[in-house]
Amino acid sequence: MENSEAQPDVSPSRMIDAKIEALGDWRGEMLARIRTLIREADPEAVEEWKWRGVPVWYHDGMICTGETYKAVVKMTFARGASLDDPSGLFNASLDGNTRRAIDFREGDAIDEAALKALIQAAVALNATRAGARSR
Repeated sequence: MENSEAQPDVSPSRMIDAKIEALGDWRGEMLARIRTLIREADPEAVEEWKWRGVPVWYHDGMICTGETYKAVVKMTFARGASLDDPSGLFNASLDGNTRRAIDFREGDAIDEAALKALIQAAVALNATRAGARSR
């Protein structure tokens, strides 16, 4: 399923489950942990499956993606450049005007409180933008 588009009879959440299982290594464990933290930070986040195998989380717009590569699990925040990052979590895609990312490598610890705060800030930013559009 990793390289297929969402199938009408398979939910995005199940496709993400299958991807985590298929990875079968530290990347699957890291993606699963990130997913749990997203759910804890924003229980209303909606999971989607985009671009031939990328988990994406939404709430009033895209929050972030969870891409897996050979050496990293990349958590890309759609509007990361607009977020305060007091803990310095962003360590990739730092040159653009919109996105920011966190590359997690094998053995990396996650600052869970800081990551949840960043997720919640992304959701709040989306809500602000959604409110502005509805006026």
